[in-house]
Amino acid sequence: MPTPLYQVDAFTDKPFAGNPAAVCLLDRDADEAWMQNVAMEMNLSETAFVVPRDDGFDLRWFTPNIEVDLCGHATLAAAHILYEQHKLATDQPARFHTRSGQLIATRNDDIISLDFPAEIAEPCEPPPMLIDGLGLTPTWVGQNRMDYLVEVASPDVLRQLKPDFPLIAELAARGLIVTAASDDPEFDFMSRYFAPAFGIDEDPATGSTHCCLGPYWQRQLNKTEFVARQVSKRGGTIHVSVHENRIHLAGHAVTTLTGQLTVPM
Repeated sequence: MPTPLYQVDAFTDKPFAGNPAAVCLLDRDADEAWMQNVAMEMNLSETAFVVPRDDGFDLRWFTPNIEVDLCGHATLAAAHILYEQHKLATDQPARFHTRSGQLIATRNDDIISLDFPAEIAEPCEPPPMLIDGLGLTPTWVGQNRMDYLVEVASPDVLRQLKPDFPLIAELAARGLIVTAASDDPEFDFMSRYFAPAFGIDEDPATGSTHCCLGPYWQRQLNKTEFVARQVSKRGGTIHVSVHENRIHLAGHAVTTLTGQLTVPM
């Protein structure tokens, strides 16, 4: 039986921008090796696998190389497909059971909001490969359970970064978030995200990193509501709201491909 397969650009309201994710709608649990092979075949930063259950959906995310604990843009893509394919009514929340606990997505018009855990970074000493990999000394360095977070001096420095990916891949972390205040009045802060150890040199628009960026910029700007811009080549816009130990991430999504996966599970 063919498996429905979709490709969605997340955190954008137009195709060929934001962050592409594949979404597989399954009718039962699949073998982990099969899911990893599908993710490798799709060769996108994440492929989401969605399985219905009585109280919502099981959701797992795979990069081409590995399963990950948390992914924002592929969760947004999965919710978008569930609404678009009428698996959920537009006023019905999508309840996802994941390796990071229960995550809830809701739809308001054409914007989907995700309720995610806060992932606060604590100050730390930067390892040598971080400094060498960026080729500069950041103004602040911290780390949470998944990533390093660094702030650099300006948006221009952020945009012009050309990291040494083999060095960044040596970090004992999922990846490296680099951020700066925004020089565009439309946005509060900007960021880029590098995760070469997971097979993603630069991710175009990353929801989960904003679970760290939101609390960080809350302290810097003394506010809780942000419009953030990820300044990758494709670019992405993420609306961020900080609520104690939860972060709400909101954005648009666009389906760019609809098909069927013919390889059996």
